[in-house]
Amino acid sequence: MHEGILIAGFGGQGVLSTGQLLAYSGMVEGKHVAWIPSYGPEMRGGTANCGVTIADSPISSPVVSEPTVLIAMNRPSLEKFEKVVVPGGIIFVNSSLINIKATRADVRTFYIPANDMAEEIGSSKVANNIILGALLELTRVVTTGAVEKSLYEVLPPHHHKMIPINLKALEVGAGLVRE
Repeated sequence: MHEGILIAGFGGQGVLSTGQLLAYSGMVEGKHVAWIPSYGPEMRGGTANCGVTIADSPISSPVVSEPTVLIAMNRPSLEKFEKVVVPGGIIFVNSSLINIKATRADVRTFYIPANDMAEEIGSSKVANNIILGALLELTRVVTTGAVEKSLYEVLPPHHHKMIPINLKALEVGAGLVRE
Protein backbone atom coordinates (compact mmCIF):
# COMPACT_ATOMS: atom_id res chain seq x y z
CA MET A 1 0.00 0.00 0.00
CA HIS A 2 1.31 3.43 -0.98
CA GLU A 3 -1.07 6.41 -0.99
CA GLY A 4 0.02 9.87 -2.00
CA ILE A 5 -2.68 12.29 -0.90
CA LEU A 6 -2.79 15.95 -1.89
CA ILE A 7 -5.10 18.18 0.16
CA ALA A 8 -5.63 21.72 -1.12
CA GLY A 9 -7.82 24.73 -0.36
CA PHE A 10 -7.85 28.12 1.31
CA GLY A 11 -6.06 28.73 4.59
CA GLY A 12 -8.50 28.20 7.43
CA GLN A 13 -10.29 25.23 5.77
CA GLY A 14 -8.37 22.67 7.81
CA VAL A 15 -6.16 21.62 4.89
CA LEU A 16 -2.94 21.38 6.88
CA SER A 17 -4.59 19.92 9.98
CA THR A 18 -6.27 17.22 7.86
CA GLY A 19 -2.85 16.31 6.50
CA GLN A 20 -1.36 16.25 9.99
CA LEU A 21 -4.23 14.09 11.20
CA LEU A 22 -3.69 11.58 8.38
CA ALA A 23 0.07 11.48 8.95
CA TYR A 24 -0.30 11.07 12.69
CA SER A 25 -2.89 8.31 12.17
CA GLY A 26 -0.46 6.49 9.90
CA MET A 27 2.20 6.68 12.63
CA VAL A 28 -0.31 5.36 15.19
CA GLU A 29 -0.74 2.33 12.91
CA GLY A 30 3.02 1.85 12.51
CA LYS A 31 3.10 2.87 8.84
CA HIS A 32 5.71 4.96 7.05
CA VAL A 33 4.48 8.55 6.67
CA ALA A 34 5.53 11.89 5.25
CA TRP A 35 3.70 15.22 5.54
CA ILE A 36 4.76 18.35 3.68
CA PRO A 37 2.74 21.56 4.18
CA SER A 38 2.77 24.45 1.74
CA TYR A 39 0.95 27.74 2.08
CA GLY A 40 0.92 31.19 0.58
CA PRO A 41 1.98 34.29 2.52
CA GLU A 42 -1.64 35.18 3.29
CA MET A 43 -2.21 32.12 5.55
CA ARG A 44 -5.90 32.31 6.58
CA GLY A 45 -7.70 33.01 3.34
CA GLY A 46 -4.59 32.39 1.23
CA THR A 47 -3.91 29.14 -0.57
CA ALA A 48 -2.75 26.13 1.38
CA ASN A 49 -1.97 22.57 0.44
CA CYS A 50 -0.13 19.62 1.83
CA GLY A 51 1.06 16.30 0.60
CA VAL A 52 0.72 13.19 2.76
CA THR A 53 2.28 9.87 1.90
CA ILE A 54 1.28 6.77 3.85
CA ALA A 55 2.95 3.50 2.94
CA ASP A 56 3.72 0.01 4.20
CA SER A 57 7.35 0.36 3.11
CA PRO A 58 9.93 3.17 3.32
CA ILE A 59 9.07 6.33 1.36
CA SER A 60 11.71 7.36 -1.19
CA SER A 61 10.51 10.96 -1.54
CA PRO A 62 8.12 12.90 0.70
CA VAL A 63 7.00 15.07 -2.23
CA VAL A 64 3.54 14.11 -3.55
CA SER A 65 3.99 14.98 -7.24
CA GLU A 66 1.68 12.23 -8.55
CA PRO A 67 -1.08 11.88 -5.97
CA THR A 68 -3.38 8.87 -5.89
CA VAL A 69 -5.93 11.07 -4.09
CA LEU A 70 -6.78 14.76 -4.34
CA ILE A 71 -9.01 16.56 -1.86
CA ALA A 72 -9.98 19.89 -3.45
CA MET A 73 -11.65 22.18 -0.92
CA ASN A 74 -11.99 25.14 -3.33
CA ARG A 75 -12.16 25.80 -7.06
CA PRO A 76 -8.60 27.12 -7.57
CA SER A 77 -7.30 23.90 -5.98
CA LEU A 78 -9.34 21.68 -8.30
CA GLU A 79 -8.25 23.68 -11.34
CA LYS A 80 -4.58 23.62 -10.30
CA PHE A 81 -4.17 20.01 -9.12
CA GLU A 82 -6.73 17.88 -11.00
CA LYS A 83 -4.27 17.19 -13.80
CA VAL A 84 -1.58 15.66 -11.54
CA VAL A 85 -3.73 12.87 -10.06
CA VAL A 86 -2.60 9.49 -11.36
CA PRO A 87 -4.95 7.65 -13.76
CA GLY A 88 -7.26 5.48 -11.66
CA GLY A 89 -6.91 7.89 -8.71
CA ILE A 90 -9.65 9.56 -6.70
CA ILE A 91 -10.69 13.21 -6.56
CA PHE A 92 -12.88 14.54 -3.76
CA VAL A 93 -14.54 17.84 -4.68
CA ASN A 94 -16.05 20.11 -2.03
CA SER A 95 -19.15 20.85 -4.07
CA SER A 96 -20.34 23.42 -1.50
CA LEU A 97 -17.66 25.77 -2.83
CA ILE A 98 -16.79 24.34 -6.25
CA ASN A 99 -19.38 24.93 -8.96
CA ILE A 100 -17.54 23.15 -11.79
CA LYS A 101 -17.02 19.49 -12.59
CA ALA A 102 -13.69 17.74 -12.81
CA THR A 103 -12.64 17.20 -16.42
CA ARG A 104 -10.85 13.87 -16.00
CA ALA A 105 -12.56 10.66 -17.15
CA ASP A 106 -9.74 8.38 -15.96
CA VAL A 107 -10.26 9.02 -12.23
CA ARG A 108 -13.12 8.48 -9.80
CA THR A 109 -14.62 11.79 -8.68
CA PHE A 110 -16.86 12.31 -5.67
CA TYR A 111 -18.77 15.56 -5.24
CA ILE A 112 -19.38 16.14 -1.54
CA PRO A 113 -21.17 19.29 -0.27
CA ALA A 114 -18.86 19.29 2.75
CA ASN A 115 -19.53 22.83 4.00
CA ASP A 116 -23.31 22.41 3.76
CA MET A 117 -23.19 19.03 5.53
CA ALA A 118 -20.87 20.39 8.23
CA GLU A 119 -23.36 23.20 8.94
CA GLU A 120 -26.15 20.60 9.14
CA ILE A 121 -24.34 18.60 11.83
CA GLY A 122 -23.45 21.71 13.81
CA SER A 123 -20.10 23.23 12.83
CA SER A 124 -18.69 24.60 9.59
CA LYS A 125 -15.23 23.76 10.96
CA VAL A 126 -15.61 20.02 10.29
CA ALA A 127 -16.15 20.18 6.50
CA ASN A 128 -12.64 18.77 5.99
CA ASN A 129 -13.44 15.74 8.15
CA ILE A 130 -16.58 14.95 6.16
CA ILE A 131 -14.36 14.51 3.12
CA LEU A 132 -11.74 12.70 5.22
CA GLY A 133 -14.42 10.21 6.29
CA ALA A 134 -15.22 9.50 2.65
CA LEU A 135 -11.51 9.05 1.90
CA LEU A 136 -11.07 6.60 4.78
CA GLU A 137 -14.10 4.58 3.70
CA LEU A 138 -12.90 4.27 0.10
CA THR A 139 -9.15 3.79 0.59
CA ARG A 140 -8.81 2.29 4.09
CA VAL A 141 -5.45 4.09 4.18
CA VAL A 142 -5.82 4.33 7.98
CA THR A 143 -8.60 3.30 10.34
CA THR A 144 -11.14 5.61 11.92
CA GLY A 145 -9.87 4.36 15.28
CA ALA A 146 -6.38 5.66 14.49
CA VAL A 147 -7.88 9.01 13.46
CA GLU A 148 -9.87 9.19 16.71
CA LYS A 149 -6.68 8.60 18.76
CA SER A 150 -4.83 11.15 16.64
CA LEU A 151 -7.45 13.87 17.15
CA TYR A 152 -6.37 14.02 20.80
CA GLU A 153 -2.76 14.61 19.70
CA VAL A 154 -3.31 16.93 16.72
CA LEU A 155 -5.98 19.18 18.24
CA PRO A 156 -4.87 21.48 21.07
CA PRO A 157 -6.49 20.58 24.41
CA HIS A 158 -8.88 23.57 24.28
CA HIS A 159 -10.36 22.07 21.06
CA HIS A 160 -10.88 18.56 22.48
CA LYS A 161 -14.54 19.46 23.06
CA MET A 162 -14.82 19.40 19.24
CA ILE A 163 -13.72 15.74 18.95
CA PRO A 164 -17.29 14.30 19.10
CA ILE A 165 -18.46 16.49 16.19
CA ASN A 166 -15.27 15.65 14.27
CA LEU A 167 -16.04 11.94 14.71
CA LYS A 168 -19.63 12.56 13.57
CA ALA A 169 -18.25 14.30 10.47
CA LEU A 170 -16.05 11.29 9.68
CA GLU A 171 -19.06 8.99 9.94
CA VAL A 172 -21.24 11.24 7.77
CA GLY A 173 -18.52 11.32 5.09
CA ALA A 174 -18.06 7.56 5.20
CA GLY A 175 -21.82 7.09 4.85
CA LEU A 176 -21.85 9.14 1.64
CA VAL A 177 -19.61 6.70 -0.23
CA ARG A 178 -20.46 3.45 1.56
CA GLU A 179 -21.74 0.85 -0.88
